[in-house]
Amino acid sequence: MQQKSIMKIPGLKEVNVTKIEEREDMVAIHVEVPRKPHECPACQTMTTRVHDYRIQKIQHLKWFERKVALFYRKRRYACPCGKKFAETVSFVKKYQRQTIEWNQALGMRVIEGKNFTDTAKQFHTSPTTVMRRFDHLSASLVKEVDQLPPVIAIDEYKADTQEGTYQLILADAQTRRPLDILPDRSAKTLQRYLEKKGEHVQIVVMDLSYSFKSAVQKALGSPVIIGDRFHFSRYMIWALEAVRRTEQKAFHPYDRKKCKRLRSIFYKRREELTERQLWYVERYLSLSDALREAYELKEAYMAWFDRAKEWGKEGKMVEVKEGLYAFYEKVEQSHLDAFQKAIRTFRNWETEILNSFAFGYTNGFVEGLNNQTKVIKRNAFGFRRYDRLRNRILLHHQYKDITFGVG
Repeated sequence: MQQKSIMKIPGLKEVNVTKIEEREDMVAIHVEVPRKPHECPACQTMTTRVHDYRIQKIQHLKWFERKVALFYRKRRYACPCGKKFAETVSFVKKYQRQTIEWNQALGMRVIEGKNFTDTAKQFHTSPTTVMRRFDHLSASLVKEVDQLPPVIAIDEYKADTQEGTYQLILADAQTRRPLDILPDRSAKTLQRYLEKKGEHVQIVVMDLSYSFKSAVQKALGSPVIIGDRFHFSRYMIWALEAVRRTEQKAFHPYDRKKCKRLRSIFYKRREELTERQLWYVERYLSLSDALREAYELKEAYMAWFDRAKEWGKEGKMVEVKEGLYAFYEKVEQSHLDAFQKAIRTFRNWETEILNSFAFGYTNGFVEGLNNQTKVIKRNAFGFRRYDRLRNRILLHHQYKDITFGVG
């Protein structure tokens, strides 16, 4: 099929469409631009003298899932000074074989796409081209942090890049937006970064990591450090687990295997259990006094934890502290080694634990960011380059609320 057309195509407003062909593998659009005076790049003289024409094939956005190629009839002008030069147009840059619209759409899609390979298939190009475009685009789009905000959260995640197995993410604990990603989780890297950009930081939310705590204190002096609630609460679950694993060894083989398979019901609060789950809990607690005692200590901790959250909102920190000390006494009376070990950790991090109820910040949202990061990494079958993974993650969160209507 051939036809002449004077239609105007979005992104190609200055061109004249002279012919459209529907071929087996593509839609071929023949275009040219009106002849007009051009300035010679050598002597700046205006000229309209055409030296010759050539046909240049340029990739454009697809139509109705069909590949589109522009066959651009390109002029070269001749200046009286002897200089030959090509005309300038707005729809394709010099030395490029794809239109500006195509490059813009690819840039938008590569940010929100699952991986570079899928985006390359969608745009009928190679993954190498997509990665090259992404690297060029991300260098200008990623918003670098000049100074960290007053309240930040830090956490690590597994990255497996050439910089190391783990990387460190920093986020704004108030807006819940990621700020930056450090190449590794070492205390020196974190300390150097905080010394450079942490002048305004007053509060740091983190897990119970001594290396992070040391780096924060060396870099920032005496900021308020908040221990994440999940990370200190899991010490009680670990203590209960240690007792369960020890005690179930004496159970009948059937009960031992069943108890192991149902271990998650021991983590729940008693009032959240279904009738059937409560029956199983009571059955296995009846087989071991130590397991029953460990379970009751876990329940006592959860009761204090729930009250402490309410007291913290009301500013009743004295009650929070007294309740924690009362729990310490219960653990000391029990003589269960696993729980004794857990409260030693609580005593070492007592200030940071109490701060979590006084200020109300947690790292829960950072765990959500880390989960999204793992999905991005899994979809891409991993990233070897740290800078590419960093830019991919930061741009994803920067543009995830924006809907693209091209590509």
